[in-house]
Amino acid sequence: MKRLLPIAVSVALLAGMGVRVYAQEAPPGQVDLGAFTPPGSGQIFVEVNIPESLIAMGASVVEKQEPDVAKLLRGVKGIHLDVIGLNDKNRDQIEQRARGLRQTLSQKGWERIVVVEQREQDVGVYLKMDSKSVIQGLTVVVLDKRQQAVFANIVGDIKPEQIAMLGERLRLDPLKQLGKELGPLAPKPDSDRGSRASKETESGSEP
Repeated sequence: MKRLLPIAVSVALLAGMGVRVYAQEAPPGQVDLGAFTPPGSGQIFVEVNIPESLIAMGASVVEKQEPDVAKLLRGVKGIHLDVIGLNDKNRDQIEQRARGLRQTLSQKGWERIVVVEQREQDVGVYLKMDSKSVIQGLTVVVLDKRQQAVFANIVGDIKPEQIAMLGERLRLDPLKQLGKELGPLAPKPDSDRGSRASKETESGSEP
C-alpha cells in the first residue's frame, strides 16, 4: 500500500493549487452508500474508498507476473467499503438504511443474485448489467449476527467469487474477508448448472 501514497499526495497537491475538477456523471455500476457515523465505544468502523487510478497502478505492478490478475484489476473502476459495528443506538438506523438501499437497487434495475435471510444473518448481493449482460457493478449488503453491518460497492466487471482475490491483491483485509464469506453463497456458473441438470436427466432416464 506504500506505493499508493505518492498518487494520493499528488491529488492533494493539485487540489491545493486550485486545479479545477469537473464533476462527471457517475458510472452505471456506482452506488452512493452515503456517510456513516462511527459507533464509538471501541466498536469496529472501517471506511475504504479506492479510485480507479490507484487500482490501475496495482494492475501495472502485477501485469508481467500475473496477467490474469492484472486483467481483473483493470476491469474494476472503483471500490467503496464500509464496516460499521452495531449497538443499541445505531442498530435500527443501520438496518433501515440497509432496507432502503436494497429497495433502491431493485428500483434501479440491479439484479439480486444472492439472498440469505436467517436469524443471525442477512445478506444481499446485487449485480448491475448492461444490455449485453456485461457486469457494470456489484453491491453487497450484510447484517452479520446483529454485531456489524457491511456495505460494499465495486464498480466494474467483477463477480462475487472474485472479491476475495481482489481484496488480497489490494491488501484490503475487510474486502478479502467479505469475499471469503460470500464464496459459498455465490451462484454457480451456468455451465455447472447445465452439467448437473444434464446428469440428473440422464440418471432419471435410466431404467
